[in-house]
Amino acid sequence: MSYHNPPTKPRLSATFDEYTMSEIRRAAATGIYDIRGGGAKRKLPHFDDLLFLGASISRYPLEGYREKCGTNVVLGSRYAKKPIELKIPITIAGMSFGSLSGPAKEALGRGATIAGTSTTTGDGGMTEEERGHSQTLVYQYLPSRYGMNPRDLRRCDAIEIVVGQGAKPGGGGMLLGQKISDRVAEMRTLPKGIDQRSASRHPDWTGPDDLEIKILELREITNWEKPIYVKVGGARPYYDTALAVKAGADVVVLDGMQGGTAATQEVFIEHVGMPTLACIRPAVQALQDLGMHRKVQLIVSGGIRNGADVAKALALGADAVSIGTAALIAIGENDPRWAAEYETLHTTAAAYDDWHEGKDPAGITTQDPELMKRVDPITAGRRLANYLKVMALEAQTIARACGKNHVHNLEPEDLCALTIEASAMAQVPLAGTSWIPGKGGY
Repeated sequence: MSYHNPPTKPRLSATFDEYTMSEIRRAAATGIYDIRGGGAKRKLPHFDDLLFLGASISRYPLEGYREKCGTNVVLGSRYAKKPIELKIPITIAGMSFGSLSGPAKEALGRGATIAGTSTTTGDGGMTEEERGHSQTLVYQYLPSRYGMNPRDLRRCDAIEIVVGQGAKPGGGGMLLGQKISDRVAEMRTLPKGIDQRSASRHPDWTGPDDLEIKILELREITNWEKPIYVKVGGARPYYDTALAVKAGADVVVLDGMQGGTAATQEVFIEHVGMPTLACIRPAVQALQDLGMHRKVQLIVSGGIRNGADVAKALALGADAVSIGTAALIAIGENDPRWAAEYETLHTTAAAYDDWHEGKDPAGITTQDPELMKRVDPITAGRRLANYLKVMALEAQTIARACGKNHVHNLEPEDLCALTIEASAMAQVPLAGTSWIPGKGGY
């Protein structure tokens, strides 16, 4: 008997795959690094690697049609005279006017208001559309100081000092010239059509002692009314959280590397920072060690997609979450109805991330007057409100199944992990065992 060996398909290198080789060729041809938006595209341990342990005999579930499960949250109760009270623990993250179109910012404000939550300005200042349609608006105070003025600090409902962002901790913002319209240039007091790159650190302080002075300065400007948030990228969450609390923050916002960005170097997005899942427990531990857990609120962001993600973040110790990319998708970003136009940009709706080019067919990440007309702020706002409502209902459903009458009563004991990595990061047992890597068990 004879055997015939069929031809085998050439085997690609796991290290030098097609994408890696194409990037080497692109770098060799252009001499510049790649810039894109969105967040990390590599697969990372995430909330999908955790499961809830619903009630059975040892736990008593709540009846969804007869027993209440609360979702409200109060943010900034440590020092502020007027803490923020939200109906749901899901907020809208900072995304700048300039990066986003005016109608998109209005849609975010409308949707957040209907849902009973807050939205955030982002770099570049406060627009009248956003202030006018956001019942609760958080004003971001960034290293660039673009658009910053005492009047808007007093008009907002809270101030978020941005130290870092999950997609680029240690790096500044980037808004390329093609998106610098007359209005954007006027708000930022910079030339039209010229690239605007924000500093990576604040110009008037260099450490936590200076941060304390800055927080006091902002409190004085706003008569101690506004909660002061401090936002950090996920890098050293234990120490950053502890230092923010000691500097006087009312709220700490912690952004993991799955968080998006409008534009930065791809090498930053994929190789700097830590997964969101790895950031939460160290930050909570810092709050607990200082006796400030639940007294200083923790908001977690970076890759939140659904109510299960919300419930898992809260179970790990967060008080609320913040969404950015998901909110943009809800109002129409990367919509398949523009598939033909995405193809002309050599991409697809599902993968479009060249937000910095200002050619977004959906009219959301652009300053093109014609493309912007494609966003109906009223309809888009309703879509966002629907999405937020579903997320809150999903989190409630899970909380009830675990026997909790408020989503904040979820706890690590309600979770198990599917992988060793997720178990170690979230500090919950590997499914079917009581073992947590580094902590013992069986």
